[in-house]
Amino acid sequence: MATGQEDLRVQRTKEAIRHAFTEMICEMDFEKISIKELTERARINRKTFYLHYDSLDDLLRELQNEMVQSFIQRTAHLKRPMDMDKVTREFFLTNEELGKLGERLVCSGNYHYINRRMVNSVMDHTWDEYDENPYVKSIVMTYIAQSTLAVYKQWIADGKKIPLEEIIEITTKLVCRGIDGFSEK
Repeated sequence: MATGQEDLRVQRTKEAIRHAFTEMICEMDFEKISIKELTERARINRKTFYLHYDSLDDLLRELQNEMVQSFIQRTAHLKRPMDMDKVTREFFLTNEELGKLGERLVCSGNYHYINRRMVNSVMDHTWDEYDENPYVKSIVMTYIAQSTLAVYKQWIADGKKIPLEEIIEITTKLVCRGIDGFSEK
């Protein structure tokens, strides 16, 4: 019986840590987050934090991995690069579901290294079947990832003035057919 209570306490503690961390990511740059403030918000002591995580980077990496795995699962049935229209749609929908957290992790300049890790992880797990020269594959992957991210970041920076469905359509045209596809009717 004690084991079940311990498991529940561990779950609650981790949930409190993650909740406080998510709030802080949405409020401030990652570099400004301190374990002291995080533990105060989570209402735990520092030793408890270190029982679960070695550092804030480990906590961030865990959160990123979960986000990446969720996106990979959502798009597992899609073929790259043939289904890039559907992959692009899922990227936007996934980030919309994440709300402010998704925006901060993807758009903040201070998180460039964070979203680069996330992009690399997605690409490593989803482009295995793409039978192409590895250097061509790398260029194609970079083009798709960076152009999609750039459009998403600009959309957020502009205050989402274009409706979600329309920005998905614009991005899909640009990513899949380039500027020529965008000018097609």
